[in-house]
Order: sequence, then C-alpha cells, then structure tokens
Amino acid sequence: MKKVIITGVTGQDGSHMADYLLKHTDHRIMGGERRLSIKNHQNIEHLASEERFLLIDLDVTDPQSIDRAIKEHKPDYFINFAANSFVGTSWEMPVNHMQTNCMAVLHQLESIRKHCPKCRYYNAGSSEEFGDVVTSPQTEEHPLRPRSPYGASKCAARHLVKVYRDSYDLYAIQGWLFNHEGTRRGSEFVTRKITQNVARITKEYAVEESFEPLRLGNIEAKRDWSDAEDFVDGIWRMLNQQAPPRTAFSCGYGPAPFSPDDYVLSSNETHSIKEFVEEAFNIAGFHRSLCRWEGTGEDTKYYHEDYLLVEIDPRFYRPAEVDLLLGDSTRARKELNWKPKTNFIGLVDKMVRHDLNLIS
Repeated sequence: MKKVIITGVTGQDGSHMADYLLKHTDHRIMGGERRLSIKNHQNIEHLASEERFLLIDLDVTDPQSIDRAIKEHKPDYFINFAANSFVGTSWEMPVNHMQTNCMAVLHQLESIRKHCPKCRYYNAGSSEEFGDVVTSPQTEEHPLRPRSPYGASKCAARHLVKVYRDSYDLYAIQGWLFNHEGTRRGSEFVTRKITQNVARITKEYAVEESFEPLRLGNIEAKRDWSDAEDFVDGIWRMLNQQAPPRTAFSCGYGPAPFSPDDYVLSSNETHSIKEFVEEAFNIAGFHRSLCRWEGTGEDTKYYHEDYLLVEIDPRFYRPAEVDLLLGDSTRARKELNWKPKTNFIGLVDKMVRHDLNLIS
C-alpha cells in the first residue's frame, strides 16, 4: 500500500485531496497537522472512521518535525498544501509568509532528498506569482512578477523546487493554480465572504429585518475562478506523469532522465468580483433586473430596489493590486487529459446554495 502525506489537510485543498485519493486509489493517506489548542477539523470530520486515513503530527514551520515525519513514514507521495495563503495579510506578516510558504518547502525537499528520494513531491503554486501580468492569458512561460509578499514567497518556493529537481533528479513539481473556490473555502477569502454575506442578507431581508450591507474592496479586480474539487484531479495527474515512450538519447550514453513538468490549472475565463457579487445575489433571489450599481470608485454601491446590498470599504484595498489574472491551461488539458467540470456560474451557485442551507 503506497503512502501519501498531505500537509494542510484540514484546509480546503488538503481535505478535497484526501477525499479524492480515498475514492480513486487504495493508498494510505496521512494528513499532517500541527498541534493546536483548539482543533480545526470541520473539513475532515467525515474521515474520522476512515481506516486508510491517519492524522500525523507535522508542523511545516518546524524543520525537525518535517524531517521526523518524512524519515519515519518514507512516503511515496508528499503533497504540500500547508501555507499562509491569504494574500491580503502577507503585507502585515511578510516574514511568516516566507517561512511558511518557502523555507518549509526547502526543509521538505531536503528531507525527501535524504530519506526517500523516489518520493513524488508537489508544492502548491499560485497565479499570484504572475502578478503584474505582461500578457494574457498567462501560460507556463509567463514571467514571474509578484505584487505581494505572498506571491514572492511562492516564486521563491518555485525556484527551490526546480533547483532540487534539476540537481538531484527528484520528482518535484509546483503547479500554477489559478483561483479555486468552494464550500470549504475560509471566510476570509473574498468569494466565501460574498456568499456567506449574501446568505445572511437573504435571511434578514426575508424576515424584514434591517441589515448591514456587504463591504468589499476592489470589486473591479478580475480573476480566473474554478472549483477546488476539479483542481485536485489535475494535481494528481501532475504527480503521475509518465516518461514518453521514446526519450531522446543524450550524448549516446542512453536515454535522458525524465523530468516532470509544471502546469497551469485554470478555467481559461476571467470574471470580476463585481460579476461574482451580481451572480451570487441573483441566485439568492435578488434578481439582477431589480438591482443596480450606483457611484464610482470608493463611492460605488449596489442596491436591490431601495435596499443597500454592497458598499466599498477602502480598508479592504491592497497596497499593490493584481488587476487581472486569466490562465491558459491548454497544456494541462492536452498533455494530462484534464479539464474543469464546473463553470463560473455553477461554482457561484454551489457556494451560495451551500451557505443558504447553513443558515436555514
């Protein structure tokens, strides 16, 4: 039975990956978690009785903890989702982001090199690495131009992954994941903040209570959104790339070593936060034909008849904004035979209905 270690298993991506592997493989899944005084197991509560799922102590900010876990379990796959992943806080905690998102990757790679060099390693990359984009859509060849400490930490990790892949012939990859959301997304992320507040406002409006509007920052920012459940399938395909049938010979001494590729995962569409807001309220019953935007910039407001639904709060603006992200996952679709199943409207619908059910 092969062994898979997943860090960040209590988060959105880690918990979906655990579900995916338990369904599609017969591997033993070990979820790495750090010790906390209050457990945050909401996303993995349903796995408590699963025989092939085991929680292990693994704090990615502690090199000894990483080394001990890898040395003891010698995994066949190591999937690193643990990260400080909220872009907005990275300006307030830049050192923490670099330690968690980059130095932890270095410690993981070094331990894998020493204890189980045949282990296949995946680190979660981000479209935020592209940052101040120069061409659209963004492919695997787009330059790295981060606009946040978070994006910079992911870029640094990417370089480390490539160095270890090239230097030690490790199967080490880092995908570029464009924005991926879902019902397990944390409430600090703008998509979940929108759907939770849409649900709240819907409930308060239905009983004729006065309600506070949803407050957002830059609603003109455009993102390439997909369903997180679609992305774990793409990640697993990245981790199981095969060498081509005929590998080119190198200097006549035999086949060149196989080196796996990094891939972009994306929907290949871009939508503004404003569009997400309109669609979310429309699904909840505030039909867009009865809603309207008024004002510009920080004075922008969204109304349903005379009810204020959304207003701008300058506190939520970032010091440096990434205005447009649009991925091109053509290579992943062609070479990995992967494509997302849920489109933008389907994603918003899924999240809104989930949060409406939570408060009903």
